[in-house]
Amino acid sequence: MLPRQTRTMTKLRELALRNSSTNSIVGNQLKHRHGLHIIRQTCTEFPRKLKKTERKPWVTNINELKRIGRAERKERQIVRERILQPPQNGLLVKELIPVAHQVNADRIQLFTCVSKVAQSIAIYSCSVCGEVHIGHRPHKIRTCNVMGSAASKEHCWRRGAVEHVLPLVESFHLYDRLGRAVSHNERLQVDQIPAILELCVQAGIDLPEYPTRRRVFPAYSISGRVIDFEKRFPKEDAPGKDIYACGFWQKGNNISDDNKSVDMQPCDLQGTAVRGMEAWERMRSGASRLMETYAVQTCGYCSEVQVGPKGHRVRNCQAYKHQMRDGQHAWQEATIDDVVPPVYVWHVRDTQSEKPLVNGLKKYYGMLPAVVELFAQAGASVPNDYVVMMREDVAVPEWDEEKLVV
Repeated sequence: MLPRQTRTMTKLRELALRNSSTNSIVGNQLKHRHGLHIIRQTCTEFPRKLKKTERKPWVTNINELKRIGRAERKERQIVRERILQPPQNGLLVKELIPVAHQVNADRIQLFTCVSKVAQSIAIYSCSVCGEVHIGHRPHKIRTCNVMGSAASKEHCWRRGAVEHVLPLVESFHLYDRLGRAVSHNERLQVDQIPAILELCVQAGIDLPEYPTRRRVFPAYSISGRVIDFEKRFPKEDAPGKDIYACGFWQKGNNISDDNKSVDMQPCDLQGTAVRGMEAWERMRSGASRLMETYAVQTCGYCSEVQVGPKGHRVRNCQAYKHQMRDGQHAWQEATIDDVVPPVYVWHVRDTQSEKPLVNGLKKYYGMLPAVVELFAQAGASVPNDYVVMMREDVAVPEWDEEKLVV
């Protein structure tokens, strides 16, 4: 038996721990009682950065994928014809063709709005780790923890550009999405275009510089093999039309010319930011809807993306255990964040303040995607999906008050 005083102290400690765990789930409130600040943290989590040895989470459960694989192997043993549905049979889904055109228009409008807003709001990028900061006076948060960084983990800031806010994720352009995958020897002969644009092309957009085979008759599956009853090269398709000779070296010019095709009328900064925020939301929602029907593959360890039913065979993966795969990618189902990656940055509440964000108070700051933060500082309202990540309901204490926070 423990002494009565010891038992009493133990019960008080358990009660305090139980109350603290309960308060940590209730909400973000800052109270001032008897000279102490009591913080109630929410259960909201920032997107965790994966380690180099970690694989991306599976979109579909691995046990479900194994069950589907066993069913497909059992189906291939039976020699019979199986009717495929669009787009597995090579035909387009007519209901998604307007969605593809809308996503492509929103992509061009988003790039134009970001370019205009970036002329008024500063964009900074770390030359060592690549972290991005939006707004004047870059933050002083010491999160530069990569090879070659300083011992103090402080960032080496330089002026950024649009590509730091909207990183370009490319995919090989497929002339025939049901054809064979791009091999390693063809990596310099096949064009690489933005993955979101390739998704729109496969969903029904016709671009003269990136021709795509449009089938009239559907393909069938017999014992797991796709049988095409159309001619290999129809009369309207010229031989070699799937390879654009100068596209590999001139793809940057083609993309920039495409983005310049939309001429927005001159207006105030806030109006441009509002239109850009709306284009960002429509583009992501429309692309997510397309990806529910048109398959997109991504590497489980790197940022490589291939739009199509299967990944390419180019051996250029340099991520975890790439030697065991002979440089090939570990393909899995992609998400919208793989096709349109949001670059998360620290949220600046007071854009008029000259004080930068400091390292000692980083647990009170929120985060937002760089595009959303850029438009928010320009006067656009933040969508409801990102309000919780901003942590606007958490009061940031001053330096002399931080040591009083419990």
